[in-house]
Amino acid sequence: MPRHAAYVPHGVIPAVLLPFFDDLSIDEASYRRHLADVAAVPGISAVTINAHASEVASCTVDEQRRVLDLTQDAIGARLPIINGIYAEGSLEAARLARMAHDAGASALLVFPPGPFVLGQRPEMVIAHFRRIADQSDLPIIAFQYPRQTQGYPLETLLALIEAVPSVRAIKDWTPHVPLHEKHIRTLQSLPRPVNVLSTNSAFLLSSLVLGCKGLLSGSGSVIADLQARLFRAIEANDLAEARRLNDRINPVAEAFYADPFVDMHNRMKEALVLLGKQPRAVVRPPLVKLPAYEIDRIRAALVAAGLLGESARSAA
Repeated sequence: MPRHAAYVPHGVIPAVLLPFFDDLSIDEASYRRHLADVAAVPGISAVTINAHASEVASCTVDEQRRVLDLTQDAIGARLPIINGIYAEGSLEAARLARMAHDAGASALLVFPPGPFVLGQRPEMVIAHFRRIADQSDLPIIAFQYPRQTQGYPLETLLALIEAVPSVRAIKDWTPHVPLHEKHIRTLQSLPRPVNVLSTNSAFLLSSLVLGCKGLLSGSGSVIADLQARLFRAIEANDLAEARRLNDRINPVAEAFYADPFVDMHNRMKEALVLLGKQPRAVVRPPLVKLPAYEIDRIRAALVAAGLLGESARSAA
C-alpha cells in the first residue's frame, strides 16, 4: 500500500535524475544524495521517478524496481513518490503498475505507449488506462504529449476521465497556449476535477498564471527551489516576485531545453556537477557526453540564474 494514500497530484513535483558510474551501472550512493538534496527543498509535494529525467527508456524492469525501493528507503516516509509507467505495450504497462503499487508508490505517471505516435482511437486510450487501473487503484497522471506526437485530443481526455476515475491529473506538455488554457479551464472545472500539472518550462510563468494546479518537470532536479518559490508567488498573486523568479529561471530553461531536445536531462546532470552536487554526468546510450561548449553554456546559465558565483563563468 502507498505510504501517502490520500495524495492527489498537485503542487511542485521534481522529476529526479539517475546517476551512473562510468561503467553505466547505477550509482546508488549518488542517487541517495540527489534525493536528499531535492527532498530538502521547502514546498515540493512529491517526487517523480522512473521517468524521462531518470532515463527510464534505458533501464530494465529490475532496475526500475530498485530505483523505487531506493527512493522509498531514502525519502518515502517524507514525500509521496510518483512512479513512471513507461512501456511500449499495455500488458507491460499493467505489470509495471502492479510493481509500483506493491512497492508503495503513491501515484503513477502514465506515458503514452509507443504505437500511439502513429495515432490512436479513444477506445485504445481507454483500454490502455483500464489495464493499468485494473492492477492498481493509485491516482494516475496522464502524460499529455504534444498533439503532433502522441497527444490525446481533449475529447479523448474527457472520455478517458469518465471511463477511468483514477485519472486525477494530466502532465500537460501541450506547447500551444490556447489549448493549454482550455485544458486548465475544462479539466479543473469538471464535477470530479482533474488537476493540470504544467511541464512547459518554455513558458512556465504564463502557464502557472493561467491556473495550473502544479508543475512536474525534470528541471526540478536542479532548480526545485526556484520552481517552488515561483509557485508560491503565483498563489499569493505576487506578480512582481513571480517575474523576478522567472527572470532567474529563464536562462537555465533556455540552456536545458535547447536543441537537440533529447539532451535536456544530459544537461541537467552536467549542471549538478557544476554545482558540486554530483561527481559525474554519465548518461546511458544512445545519449552521449555533451561537448565542452555545451557545458560552458550551462555554466553561464547557472551564473545568470544566481546559482553559481560570477567567477565560475570563466572557470575551466
